[in-house]
Amino acid sequence: MADTLIHPTAEAPPVEERRRPPRVRKTPVTYLLRFIVTAYLFFLVAWPVSLVAINTFDDGFGSIRALFEDPDMVVALQLSAYVAVWSVVINAIFGVGMSLLLVRYEFPGKRALNALLDIPLSVSPIVVGLALVLVYGGRNGWFGPTLAGWGFDVIFSTPGIIMATTFVALPLMIREVVPVLEEIGIEQEQAAQSLGANGLQRFWRITLPSIKWGITYGVVLTLARSLGEFGAVKVVSGNVLGQTRTATLAVEEKYLNFDQQGAYATAFLLAMVSVACIVIVAIIRPKNHP
Repeated sequence: MADTLIHPTAEAPPVEERRRPPRVRKTPVTYLLRFIVTAYLFFLVAWPVSLVAINTFDDGFGSIRALFEDPDMVVALQLSAYVAVWSVVINAIFGVGMSLLLVRYEFPGKRALNALLDIPLSVSPIVVGLALVLVYGGRNGWFGPTLAGWGFDVIFSTPGIIMATTFVALPLMIREVVPVLEEIGIEQEQAAQSLGANGLQRFWRITLPSIKWGITYGVVLTLARSLGEFGAVKVVSGNVLGQTRTATLAVEEKYLNFDQQGAYATAFLLAMVSVACIVIVAIIRPKNHP
């Protein structure tokens, strides 16, 4: 009698299988969408970038070798790398801090602050550069003359380039970390707090490991954006050869001076650094991480 009351139940699928999205039946519309997306990415991204690589190596490695034999180009590449590293460090520190502030705390003006963080993405970099000149310009800026009196020049020097680059790249870090913080919640941090962990211990042992991939993606995007920034840097740098000319400014200069081979080679180097970072992250990230 007991056997008749027991109904066989279907065995639950493995966890990994349950996480997979349901399979969508392939229809002619599916193939049409695939074709449109592939064609869109090919003509807008893959083809133009590949042409830069092809033109760079028209004469073998001669154009790349010529870049490193030019002292001014070496200075420009070093300055771009220096600015990008500082921009990444500053945005990583303040980006994580602002993300924690937005996700973990409630305060008046939170929505306004959240909206302000998107301004660097919506405003033209030229406007950003002009705004920084109005505030930190050495002659007519609000703080510029005071800072210049202390011997600290911002505009037309490296600090101004770092400031402009950091400004335009700031949202990239925050928009990568905030969704991860919202997803992990605060349960583990509360459990650690109940066991006596202080704020620094909770951040170092629980929060930071949980958001490390968000920070990693933010660092990659910030690095790529910083290396390629042009508009704001052109306004605040002064474009002085061998001093404040970055690699992106050198690309424009070479192209306008009919040195297209040098412009292609410089652009190729900048693009390859960004692509290499993205590829490395794609290789080392866990398979179950989106």
